[in-house]
Amino acid sequence: MGNLSRVLIVGATGYIGRRFVKASLALGHPTFVLCRPEVGFDIEKVHMLLSFKQSGAKLLEGTFEDPQSIVAALKQVDVVISAIAGNHFTNQILQQLKLVEAIKEAGNIKRFLPSEFGMDPDRMEHALEPGNAVFIDKRKVRRSIEAAGIPYTYVSSNIFAGYLAGGLAQIGRLLPPREEVVIYGDGNVNVKAVWVDEDDIGIYTLKIIDDPRTLNKTVYIRPPENILSQNELVAKWEQLSGKSLKKTYVSAEDFLAGMEDQPYEHQVGISHFYQMFFSGDLCNFEIGPDARETTELYPEVQYTTMDSYLKRYL
Repeated sequence: MGNLSRVLIVGATGYIGRRFVKASLALGHPTFVLCRPEVGFDIEKVHMLLSFKQSGAKLLEGTFEDPQSIVAALKQVDVVISAIAGNHFTNQILQQLKLVEAIKEAGNIKRFLPSEFGMDPDRMEHALEPGNAVFIDKRKVRRSIEAAGIPYTYVSSNIFAGYLAGGLAQIGRLLPPREEVVIYGDGNVNVKAVWVDEDDIGIYTLKIIDDPRTLNKTVYIRPPENILSQNELVAKWEQLSGKSLKKTYVSAEDFLAGMEDQPYEHQVGISHFYQMFFSGDLCNFEIGPDARETTELYPEVQYTTMDSYLKRYL
């Protein structure tokens, strides 16, 4: 345990951040959580922070409005994992530029994992507007990290299963449809997506931080059994539930029609769906020699297959 890095998690009360806290504690890391003063007005987050503390994490107060408070927190740890929000409802990714400056000043951080955990932004320069905005911001953060000479690992974890697998990738649904499912394009098996249990993302991410093989690399989470087209995912659900769904197929042209008339956050979501299920941007490339893949690095981790994951919805 003495050789394990001390880990600070920023954004720990968020959807994926809490998984990092859980995994860090489970793997025996001295675990620290940045506690921002403004969270004191959110009762659910307060109780989550208290639960982290009861489980063995240490709470460190700090705010980006007081850079020295962040520097003071950083000086107590070795590794920083950021889970700052960067989705179509809330995009705070550029807040991390302040974190980069604080890491430079602290001078002791041996690894920084910025908030990514989705599609690889360096492969998304072609992304549709306005969904490209978050990728542009993430690239800005990456270039800032590299310019500062900060040791890093970028994690591309692909689809959060809780958001899309349970609803069979239906926009606006978190639970499986009962009668009918919309299939993007023809659900072609050549257009694959990667569906990952969020707890597995937590474990793989914490495995990465002390591994010299992942230093200054992009690491992809691509569980082989979870590389599935939408049709393949739907077929798994039909087999588990014993019920066939009526399928409606929508072309890319029809899917994008009228997008500009939707609220901004919906436009972002639609454009991201397009990248995943029409363009196939999650795995339409080979992982090159300058990157790594977690199931190859850590074969001892028993990841959750989508067959197993979908059973919770029966």
